[in-house]
Amino acid sequence: MKNLIGVVIYIVTVLPIAQVYSQSSLGQESWVSLFNGKNLNGWDMKIAGFELDDNYNNTFVVEDGLLRVKYDEYDSFNNEFGHLFHRTPYSYYRLKVEYRFIGKQVAGGPGWAYRNNGMMLHAQSAQSMGIDQDFPISIEAQLLGGTKPKERSTSNLCTPGTHVNIDGELVTEHCINSSSKTYYGDQWVIAEFVILGDSIIHHIMGQDTVLTYTNPIVGGGEANNTKEGVKVDGSILSEGYITIQAESHPTDFRQIEILDLKGCMDPDAQNYKSHT
Repeated sequence: MKNLIGVVIYIVTVLPIAQVYSQSSLGQESWVSLFNGKNLNGWDMKIAGFELDDNYNNTFVVEDGLLRVKYDEYDSFNNEFGHLFHRTPYSYYRLKVEYRFIGKQVAGGPGWAYRNNGMMLHAQSAQSMGIDQDFPISIEAQLLGGTKPKERSTSNLCTPGTHVNIDGELVTEHCINSSSKTYYGDQWVIAEFVILGDSIIHHIMGQDTVLTYTNPIVGGGEANNTKEGVKVDGSILSEGYITIQAESHPTDFRQIEILDLKGCMDPDAQNYKSHT
């Protein structure tokens, strides 16, 4: 299995990632939607300062077939950072999300959170979050919108309670920018991520791989008020939960799809898929 994973890593490192994963002739791709377009079945929510599944001020809602992060019922934002956790953990997978930023940031939201959301990958479970914990221990695939004339990349990396390696070196900075272009206004944007356990992770925008890093581990700050014993620095992050953020700017999602790759890279496995 390790040798096969190594071959996959070699291929996706040498060839353009989007090219490798878009070759439909290599096999049928079994994408599954994590959002049913009707309700939040299959998801848990945790908002800082509130108990598990307390949807404070209806932050997470489903309307018109969209999963929405909303602040209509907030007078102001007071660090009520929220996260919506899909209940199934994943390790090897591709994730595709379609999102847009709309409206105005709620009063009191931090400046850095303007047109800011994110998909947390390999996150700790919602149940293991502290009552006042702001961000889950995870890898954040940061989603950002620009405001003309300033440029602002999306599909960046942030690391709440984690570290990664880039080009073979440990990176301890909290956020690393991708090479993506800026997406302005309220347009719909598609972002894709390729996650291969604790080995390699790619961020993809369109046909471009805009960021690559490896070997995620637990460590560092930016995940505050964790429960005792949950954050064990140096632990390898090989799997976890997929989480949508709520950081004070309204955001819509209309596509959240996953292609589970666990085990399917082994030709001897029953669920082997040649497209991987």
